Amino acid sequence: MQQNNIQLFVPSFRVQECLDEIQVCFEKGWTGLGFKTVEFEEAWNKYTGHNHSHFLSSATAGLHLSIKIFKEVYGWEDGDEVISTPITFVSTNHAIRYERLKPVFCDIDQYFCIDPNKLEEKITNKTRAVIFVGLGGSTGQLEEVIAICKRRNIKLILDAAHMAGTRLNGKAPGNLADVTVYSFQAVKNLPTADSGMICFKDPALDVIVRQQAWLGIDKDTFSRSSEGGAYKWLYSVPYLGYKYHGNSIMAAIGLVQLRYLDQDNAYRRQIAYWYDKAFENNPRISRIPMPVGCDSSRHLYQILIDNRDEMMLALNSQGIYPGVHYRDNTEYEMYADCGDCPHAAEVSRHVISLPMHLRLDYADVQRVVEAVTRAVK
Repeated sequence: MQQNNIQLFVPSFRVQECLDEIQVCFEKGWTGLGFKTVEFEEAWNKYTGHNHSHFLSSATAGLHLSIKIFKEVYGWEDGDEVISTPITFVSTNHAIRYERLKPVFCDIDQYFCIDPNKLEEKITNKTRAVIFVGLGGSTGQLEEVIAICKRRNIKLILDAAHMAGTRLNGKAPGNLADVTVYSFQAVKNLPTADSGMICFKDPALDVIVRQQAWLGIDKDTFSRSSEGGAYKWLYSVPYLGYKYHGNSIMAAIGLVQLRYLDQDNAYRRQIAYWYDKAFENNPRISRIPMPVGCDSSRHLYQILIDNRDEMMLALNSQGIYPGVHYRDNTEYEMYADCGDCPHAAEVSRHVISLPMHLRLDYADVQRVVEAVTRAVK
C-alpha cells in the first residue's frame, strides 16, 4: 500500500493498448523525437487548451528551460531573484540555481501553495519571476498570484507536476501562466516511465525551447527527415542547448494514459472523499482544504498530525507506507539562506501523505483510516 515506490496501477487492457502504440513506433522504425512526440503534443494541446506544448524527457528539464530561456530572452543577470516555495520537490528550486539565480522563498497558505498575502513583501527590484507549485494538484490562490505578477511585471512559471487533469473553474489553469511545466514521471497521474511537457504562452519562446531541448539545433532529425532536396541534412546550431527532448516510446505510453486521465482522476477524488468523510469529525487530524472552483487531480491526500514520526512507524508496522510531501527545503544546506517561512516549517514537521493511488479500494482506505485513527490516540 505504498504511495511513492510503485507505478500507478495499469489494468491489463491498458497495458495492451500501450504495447500496441509502442509497436507502431517499432514498425515505423521511429522511436526517438518526432512521430509520436508530435502526436502527443497535439493531443495535449487539445486536452488542455494550450496552444504550444513540447514533449521533454522530464519536468525537471522543463523547469530548467523555463528559467534559462526567460533569463536569456529578457536579459536577467546572475543573482537576480525568483520567488518560489520551500514546500516542493527540490527540482523546482534546483532549476533556479542551475541558472545562477537566487531562490527567495515565500510562505504557504492553507492550501500549501504560495500565499499571495505574503508574496508582495518578498518582491524586490531584483525579482524576475514567481514559480507557483500546484501541490497535490491544488490551484491554491493562483488567480491572486497571477494578478500580483501582472501588476508587478513579473513572469509566472507554473510548476504543474502534480496538476495533470486539474481544472480551475472548468479550465486547465496552465493557460493562465507565462509557462507551464507538467510531469509524466512513473508515479504521476499521467504516468510514463519518465517524461514531461513544457507549454509556453509566447509562440516565439516555443520555437526557442524546441531548439534548446535538442542541443540548440534549429531542426530536429524528424523534421529534417521529412524534408525533400539534397540539403535536408543541413542545419544550424544557434544555441548551446541540452539533450532534454522526449522520445516516441514515452509519448506512445502517454497517449494511452491521456485517454484515461479524467477517469483516473475521478477515482482519486473518490478516494479523497472517503478519507474526508472518515476524518471530518476527528479534531486530532487536520485535513487540507480544496479551493473554491478547483477540480483537483488529487495527486496527494495530505493531513496534519501532532505525532508524525510515531505515526509513520505505526503505519509501517501494519504494511501501510505513507509519504511526506515535502520536507521544508530550507532544511537542506544549499537552501538554508532563502528565507524563513514559519507556516511552511510547521507544515513540514506535521504533514503526512496517505496512500493515494489506483490500486486502492474502499476496504483499503478504511484500513488506512482505522490505522491512522488508532495512532493519533
